[in-house]
Amino acid sequence: MSRKNLLNLIQVDADMPTKAPASDNKLVGQVANSMREEKARQARADDIERRLSEGQAVIELDPVVVEPSFVRDRMPGDIAGLLASIRDQGQQVPILVRPHPTEAGRYQVAFGHRRLRAVQELGQQVKAIVRSLTDEELVIAQGQENNEREDLSYIEKSRFAHYLKKRFPREVIISAMSLDKAEISRMFALIDQIPVDLIDAIGPAPGIGRRSWQELAELVQKSSGKDAIEIVRGEELQRMPSQDRFKAVVAKLKPRRTVRLPEVLSAQSGERLAHVKQSKTKLEITIDRTEAADFAAFLLNDAVAIFEERRAISQLKKEA
Repeated sequence: MSRKNLLNLIQVDADMPTKAPASDNKLVGQVANSMREEKARQARADDIERRLSEGQAVIELDPVVVEPSFVRDRMPGDIAGLLASIRDQGQQVPILVRPHPTEAGRYQVAFGHRRLRAVQELGQQVKAIVRSLTDEELVIAQGQENNEREDLSYIEKSRFAHYLKKRFPREVIISAMSLDKAEISRMFALIDQIPVDLIDAIGPAPGIGRRSWQELAELVQKSSGKDAIEIVRGEELQRMPSQDRFKAVVAKLKPRRTVRLPEVLSAQSGERLAHVKQSKTKLEITIDRTEAADFAAFLLNDAVAIFEERRAISQLKKEA
């Protein structure tokens, strides 16, 4: 059977109207027709599954019958470049799927989730290779293919490893990730330290490595994961690319350094203007009006106006 004919078998006959029987006993005729159609569909399905299990051809599937892997790896991200490439040149690399373990006629992705998203948005069929894979074989194929690509970020790999932890022994995870036990353990610990909602709000953060994520984890532990999530979900940060969003939340969570003022404020000429006393909650400036009358007059008359002017300029810069 040619590939074209094989692909035609994938199409469901639901759109074809059922001819009503001519006999008076229409119900019996409809049941008979339904049984014949079901038997024919089952035969076609068996033939398709036999051919697909051999894995000798790239076929086209309706994306509606293809669902993501049961283990999440990639976080939602920008696929504009991939969309443009597939729109202009077509899907050059097929995805790998397996027959769904519990639902006949459906498939699960081992790898190629971004390509599946792209063809779904373009309204196209997805080119796929089908293999009969166990759960372990699927996640190993998924992980090893991810490791060959540079665009899967560190946090996405860590989350993938953490998802696998819930279902598979460590040996399977090591095979899937192609990493040693120590690095896998660091990934587990990192995901345990950072709230899931915070990671989702930040996104994949391409280019941000383990040390930076560990720094964020430590800052979250010292402050509050809830505070960090509120910061990231703010309108200003949500307009940023994911990696800039990460850097911004780290900067906001870092404790601000306390600026220690001198105990005596002096002019460039050395003239003493005021004494300064500060604590955690207060700053006191004491002026001897006999020694620095002009400075006292400046604070009383001009300092407030200069402050308001500088604040207005700062606000304009934020809105620009």
